[in-house]
Amino acid sequence: MFNFFKNNYMNILKVWLDESNDECTSCGLCESTAPQVFEVPDKMIVISGVDFNLYASQIKEAADCCPVGVINFEEVD
Repeated sequence: MFNFFKNNYMNILKVWLDESNDECTSCGLCESTAPQVFEVPDKMIVISGVDFNLYASQIKEAADCCPVGVINFEEVD
């Protein structure tokens, strides 16, 4: 069972805002999806010191649902 869990577990190394193609619209979707990871005062920011692995599924959901696609993350198996 441990091997099954490990093979399906995402290890997220970092999360960032990439505005090279579009700008954050400050819609707040990321913050409502993963409030432990994202804040949106004016623009989305990633909260420092967070263990991203605790919120991997929420980070992936926030990135997938971002209307302008500016949330990125790096993961390893």
